Amino acid sequence: MNVFSDIRALVLTSLDALEAAGTLPAGLDRSNVAVEPPRDAAHGDMATNAAMVLAKPARSNPRALAEALAPVLAADPRVLSADVAGPGFLNLRLDPSVWLAVVPEALGKGAGFGRSTMGAGAKVNVEYVSANPTGPLHVGHTRGAVFGDALAGLLDFAGFEVTREYYINDGGAQVDTLARSVYLRYLEAHGRAVEFPDGTYPGDYLVPVGQALKDKVGDAFVEASEDVWLEGVREFATDAMLDLIRDDLAQLGVKMDVWFSEKSLYGTGRIEAALKDLEDKGLIYEGVLEPPKGKTPEDWEPREQTLFRSTSHGDDVDRPVKKSDGAWTYFAPDIAYHYDKVTRGFDALIDVFGADHGGYVKRMKAAVSALSDGKVPLDIKLTQLVKLYKNGEPFKMSKRAGTFVTLRDVVEQVGPDVTRFVMLTRKNDAPLDFDFDKAMEQSKDNPVFYVQYAHARAHSVAKRGAQDGFDVSDAALAGADLAPLSHASEMELLRKLAEWPRLVEAAAQSHEPHRVAFYLYDLASAFHSLQHQGKIDPDLRFVRTDAPQATKARLALVRAVAVVIASGLGILGVTPADEM
Repeated sequence: MNVFSDIRALVLTSLDALEAAGTLPAGLDRSNVAVEPPRDAAHGDMATNAAMVLAKPARSNPRALAEALAPVLAADPRVLSADVAGPGFLNLRLDPSVWLAVVPEALGKGAGFGRSTMGAGAKVNVEYVSANPTGPLHVGHTRGAVFGDALAGLLDFAGFEVTREYYINDGGAQVDTLARSVYLRYLEAHGRAVEFPDGTYPGDYLVPVGQALKDKVGDAFVEASEDVWLEGVREFATDAMLDLIRDDLAQLGVKMDVWFSEKSLYGTGRIEAALKDLEDKGLIYEGVLEPPKGKTPEDWEPREQTLFRSTSHGDDVDRPVKKSDGAWTYFAPDIAYHYDKVTRGFDALIDVFGADHGGYVKRMKAAVSALSDGKVPLDIKLTQLVKLYKNGEPFKMSKRAGTFVTLRDVVEQVGPDVTRFVMLTRKNDAPLDFDFDKAMEQSKDNPVFYVQYAHARAHSVAKRGAQDGFDVSDAALAGADLAPLSHASEMELLRKLAEWPRLVEAAAQSHEPHRVAFYLYDLASAFHSLQHQGKIDPDLRFVRTDAPQATKARLALVRAVAVVIASGLGILGVTPADEM
């Protein structure tokens, strides 16, 4: 049940009636006709822009068209009134039965309430985190992990078939640097004094890796030259770091479906195959790029390179895929990786990158557009920086990591549920301040506490109802007479519940899981407000043994709130609290 979709369907059938009457020309594009909550709740329950968007193609005055549409809508028993506003908007007031019907729907479907078939089983690949396997995940990775995982959960809830994927950057020079860093810890484990040159990884997290290498090979590498031990240590160290990363993600409740190795692209013909596909489309050529911005011609040495004609697919400049010395650029394996995704049959791709990868957006979109002949859309979501605070001061770096605050540092401070919810209290492309003190505060100013407390309070109300002899099973409450629910605060809560299916679809369509967190906070606020009204007016208390009919109706409403909060938190990967 989606009340907004139902009323939009009513608007469309009403437009059919105007067509049949000759008031409206046939065949007009109605795709932009929308039904939404009005900006000001005092104006009504819903508003439609139908007259505004259809007036021009219909060669009609929008207000006149709205006045013709209003009585047709008002003739439906669900619509109490349809009022023309401004230049041609229509504000609708609905019969209370429309809102009351949301409660048995929620109780009947339980965790399935709000689930959508919008995705129609389309296959979507969501790639996120994808950090270099050179150390533990840091707080920036944490935000990307939470955002990507919540987005995957949201898309699943909206009817898509989702694959969660991690791209292992194990094909570049950084893994050689990791191997050399582990080798130094290996020597240290043998009692040797070592120094870490600039560019190596000095964090304490490599100490046990060096010891583990010693346990495995003994002193075989102590006096050996680099060409003897580099390949073996690189593989050993990369495996150890991936185990560390998997454990870090598990602390946050993140589990990947696919771990894709960049290294698997090299020496296997897969990069060549991807570029051959582009070459066959006339998109690979030998050429010389223009000087980079900020360079004078005297500073620029023109070199002929193998280039991808990415400007044919929306990029600003063409991009090199092979250097003048014949080596692949960083872009070449990325093209091959996305070619692999396209050939796996995904209908859409989503990449979650850190803000520092903003320069990669256009070239990757161009590559996927070219590889898929424009059939597979790629959406790249950038996650902005996170600033950590504790006791009013910036949170200090981790000694264990050496240079940054780790994911584990954050989770150990506040737990996975708080970490995940707080990371979604801002849109992904907005900077986020993470205050550890605020995150643990038990107040309205702490959104995760406020939402969790609403679920715990709903659970407490049900328990109290059961103690007073009421049947609080979903089946019993779904059949309750809801007529007693008529107070303004109760109606506000019902309207907010009715928004849930619409919110799921809108958030999934825009790839914005933070909208679920915002909605849950608003729903919790409406619920807490109703509970407060019961303190002021005893007649509005949730459980009253002297008013069994009203109590059953309110227990049903409270249970519906709990159902939606649990579903929303489930999308975000947060565990609902039954007690606090």
